[in-house]
Amino acid sequence: MGYGLTSSSVLVAAGLKPATASASVHLAQVGTTLASGLAHRRAGNVDEASLKKVAPPGALGALAGAALLSYTPAATARLLSATLLFGLGAIVALRFYRIAPRRAEAAGAPSATVLRLIGLLGGFVDSTGGGGWGPIATSGLLAGSSLPPCRVVGTTSASEFFVTVAAVAGFCATHAGGGGGHGARLDLLAVLLLGGVSAAPLAPRLVTCARPRMLGVLIGGFIMLTNSKTLLHAAGAGESVRSCCQAALLAAWLAALASVRRHADDEEAPAGKAGPQD
Repeated sequence: MGYGLTSSSVLVAAGLKPATASASVHLAQVGTTLASGLAHRRAGNVDEASLKKVAPPGALGALAGAALLSYTPAATARLLSATLLFGLGAIVALRFYRIAPRRAEAAGAPSATVLRLIGLLGGFVDSTGGGGWGPIATSGLLAGSSLPPCRVVGTTSASEFFVTVAAVAGFCATHAGGGGGHGARLDLLAVLLLGGVSAAPLAPRLVTCARPRMLGVLIGGFIMLTNSKTLLHAAGAGESVRSCCQAALLAAWLAALASVRRHADDEEAPAGKAGPQD
């Protein structure tokens, strides 16, 4: 869920143009999402009905987002990308900090319309922000579905392959057409691809035993901290103000991690043992 967001945040913060960073990450994700989707399918974590409804609009949204990002001036694109990434990081961190894990209850599967809207928004944000499909699709499916978390993660991972292919096609089309797009960095692509493909087969095993709140707060806070520099610079903040703001954000992030850590044992208590409610 944090691959595209984290990778894009690091690359943009390092000075790479948003379109180049997003294109590099998405090209690497063609391999990583394929490996991840196949691994989840073998583990029985993919819900075919939801996959068929969320993947096509996700691909359409990704095409539109790639075109918009490639035709946007570099400075504006960097600000847009940082804003989206920071906002998504905040959503991820707050969601996992405030909401304790709950066992799936019979809530009925989300309607086809809801799934299509989730797909369209997730695909668009994924291309323009360099990532975001995981948080949006996973949150949407968890909020309105009776699927267990492992199947939500598996369905999100499998559908992301189609979204990624569409995003790459959009970047390639605008680049070939002279629309201002920027090609992927092959050196970065090789490293991202190697790391992602190596880690993908572990996901089905870890998804049922990892502490989701700790991981969510960790990833979300990292994304916020990484993109805050770009936002503060765009706001005209001086170096001392930027340092103070980032220090405050870092302190809040570490405090949130410590709080989640303290309550982790109670929140993940085995069934039959009552734990404190958030």
